[in-house]
Order: sequence, then C-alpha cells, then structure tokens
Amino acid sequence: MSNTNTSFVLQKINEISFEDRAIPVAGPGEVVVNIKATGICGSDVHYWTHGSIGHFICKGPMVLGHESAGLVASVGEGVTHLKVGDPVALEPGVPCRNCEMCKTGRYNLCPDMKFAATPPYDGTLCNYYKHAADFCYKLPQGISLEEGALIEPLSVGIHAARRGNVKLGDRVFIFGAGAIGLLTAAAAKAAGASHVTIADIAESKLNFAKTYSADKTILLTKKRAEGQQSNDFARQMAEEILAEEGVEAANVVFDCTGAEVCVQMSVFLVKNSGSIVLVGMGASVQSISVADVSAREVDVKGVMRYCNTYPTAIEMLSSGKVDLKSLITHRYEFKDALKAFQHVKEAREGTIKVVITNDQ
Repeated sequence: MSNTNTSFVLQKINEISFEDRAIPVAGPGEVVVNIKATGICGSDVHYWTHGSIGHFICKGPMVLGHESAGLVASVGEGVTHLKVGDPVALEPGVPCRNCEMCKTGRYNLCPDMKFAATPPYDGTLCNYYKHAADFCYKLPQGISLEEGALIEPLSVGIHAARRGNVKLGDRVFIFGAGAIGLLTAAAAKAAGASHVTIADIAESKLNFAKTYSADKTILLTKKRAEGQQSNDFARQMAEEILAEEGVEAANVVFDCTGAEVCVQMSVFLVKNSGSIVLVGMGASVQSISVADVSAREVDVKGVMRYCNTYPTAIEMLSSGKVDLKSLITHRYEFKDALKAFQHVKEAREGTIKVVITNDQ
C-alpha cells in the first residue's frame, strides 16, 4: 500500500489535478479505506464540466468520485465488525442519524447528509479515504472490489424499484439504457417484474440491453415536427410505442434519462393507477399532462439516491441475481484518471461503465 495519499482533485470548472494530501486518521467509529476501484458517475463529470448540480455548487477544490470499494487500512476505536485487510464497499453518504428522516429509516433524505464528492465534501478518488465504519460493508468471498464499487449504482436501481413498488408479474418500461437504466431493469426483474422494455436513442446500448436485462428494446429515432408541442409529440410517440408487438401499458415506468419528452411519454405509457418513477436528473422544471395524471390516478415519484440497499445488493450479487462484471466495458489506472473522465465525457460508443483501478 502507498505511503502517500494521492487525490484526484477538481480545482475549478474543467481543471483537475493530482494532489498529495495527508493520510487521514480513523477516529472513533471510523475506518480508513485504501481505495482500489472507483466507478465514474455522470455526476462526477458534470461537476468537472459545470461546477455544480442544482443547488450543490463547488466553491473550492473537491476530490471527485463516490462509487468505490477498497481494503480497510486502519480501524478506529469502537469498530468491531471490520478489521485491517477486509474488502469493503463504501456507501458514500453518511446521514446525521438523529433527524426525523434518519429515525424513520429514510436517511437518504437527511438534510445534513454528508455525501462523497457532493460539495463541500471530498470524494473517494484517492489512495486513502476516511469513512464511517457503519457505512462500510464487508464483501463476501467471490465478490470483487470492482463489483463492490458498482454496488453504488446498483443501489440506485434497487431503491428505484422499491419506490415503484414493483411486484411479481409487473410489466415495466424504462427510458435509458445506460448503467442506471440497466441496473433498474435488473432490480425490477429481481423484484418479480415479468417483462421489461427499455428505450434509448443509442442502438449500441440497446444491443447490450438485449443481452442483459431487457425483454424488448425500442430505438427512439423520431424527431418532433417543427411547431409541434412537446407534450403532443410525447403522446404521439407513446401511441406508436404501444402499437408495437410485445408492448403493453406498464405497471411502472422508470425515466432514467431526465429528458422532458421521456417524462412526458411516461404519462401515456403507464397503466391507470400505475407509477412513474423519476430516476434521471434533467431540467429542474418540466411539464407533464397533469390532467392525465389526475384522471388516471397515476403516481409520480422522485428518487433521491437510495437507503438501506447495500445489504440487499450484496445478497443479490452473492446469489447471482444480478451481474455487475459485464457492465464494466472500460478500465483505467488511477494515474490515467483524467483520460477516464474524458472517455465518459465523450460518451464513446460501446461504453456502459468505466472503472478506475488503483494498485497503490
């Protein structure tokens, strides 16, 4: 293990550099983890290129990365469930544990959440990261550290499926065939969904989805006519989709894109009394047909990260209910982290998940 704490730091918009920072010391209830694998999330790239996401604004240097796993390097006072050398997946958000949301089990909505690589908190793309021990989960034998890192995006899918209350026999429709869409599909299947349709604008992603978790895929190619209202276009597109062989109105529609037209189409693709779950993050203000939502008693639900998902994710991996290895299409060494970020930024064809590995 390294004697330095090299860290990948966002200095300002479009400027990232490596820094040698102090190796953290584990306090009571904490561990220091030697980070070995980190997946790149779209939010990491967005902070790099824009400096903010919504009301989270970078006002100073910040270490990037939050999808990570590694080996326990040191253990603080009072920690008994982990020891030095244990492989762990890090759940990157640590709540206050005392507010109403925490005490009712919905700690992802804690107003005092400290989440890695969300301003002003540093992320995990470093040699050593200090974290609350109770948000580090020991990985069973047979689960790699790369898989451990991808438990974070899998958790988004698990939480989304729970928010949609996916049940045995449900039909599910998903917009977006990226990692989150694919993992939402996998979680929905594990929850009992009998049929999953995934739609996207990228044929290469849909080709992968056919081999992963989709029963049917739909390539979205049609463009809105000049002067046509977005919601009218969405209704027209939904009607055409429902006319395709093997497609029926869905019990649950997940939007994993954030694109307004996909959110609008969701209203017309869901069954009466069904649910629309907004997983993707797009424009902060969007329009939908409230008349249709109300008249058909459609539930529209938001998703804020996840809670109480890591143990479930580990069980899914251990039992073979989900495959994370095949999602990793590209790997970069830590020293080439900037190249990895450029790869994701360019949205290169054939890319599902990029992982940065660290042998230091």
